[in-house]
Amino acid sequence: MSDFNTLELITDSRGFATLWLSREAKNNAFNAEMIRELIIALDHVQGDASLRFLVLRGRGKHFSAGADLAWMQQSAELDYHTNLDDARELAELMYNLAKLKIPTLAVVQGAAYGGALGLISCCDMAIGADDAQFCLSEVRIGLAPAVISPFVVQAIGERAARRYALTAERFGGQRARDIGLLAESYPAVELDTQVEQWITNLLQNSPAAMRASKDLLREVGNGALTPALRRYCENAIARIRVSAEGQEGLRAFLQKRSPGWQAQEPRS
Repeated sequence: MSDFNTLELITDSRGFATLWLSREAKNNAFNAEMIRELIIALDHVQGDASLRFLVLRGRGKHFSAGADLAWMQQSAELDYHTNLDDARELAELMYNLAKLKIPTLAVVQGAAYGGALGLISCCDMAIGADDAQFCLSEVRIGLAPAVISPFVVQAIGERAARRYALTAERFGGQRARDIGLLAESYPAVELDTQVEQWITNLLQNSPAAMRASKDLLREVGNGALTPALRRYCENAIARIRVSAEGQEGLRAFLQKRSPGWQAQEPRS
């Protein structure tokens, strides 16, 4: 799709999409238009059954500098109820990204401040450059990371979230990896190569099984054992075993061949 002003949604013929934040002149900072377009783009991705997974990236030097200063200035002049409407729109974006049916991978370079940490935390996985800079910067300007806080806590834990939300310290890619915000951190010059390796790896997996596993892990949550969870897990494996891709995967494994969802190597 190309009918966005602040984004680019590009579908790869291999079966995945890349959603680019594309306000490079503003360091991909959020404004009301970008938030609304992100919601629309995610709706499009959710409705496209051909997509295996989504990659979220930022054009240019930075992933996202957080909220646009001009937009924040406008928000400061609005009343409580109008600000509440803005907050609900941002929450819709974050919850929709977190609940997306297909796996999501964020790729981070440069700055990722404020609400950008929310986007990263809402993704299932994130990788980034060693020299990327992260910051929950809201308290420096008299605000709080309210809407994004549940997702940040899920990503890095309550203790680390308290530290970085209250101090507004900046931290780099390796620290982001250590606290769980990033799965891996790489030298900046290697980032694009590593992205392609992650994509290649994800393309080896059954699309239906990845969706089922994401549903499963959402239901499992923190892993608290209950009779209802036991029944859910029992049903989950039974359903996937008798599914078309489950049957194909088992047959391919037993027959020592590649399953149908993997790209076939050309014969010489």
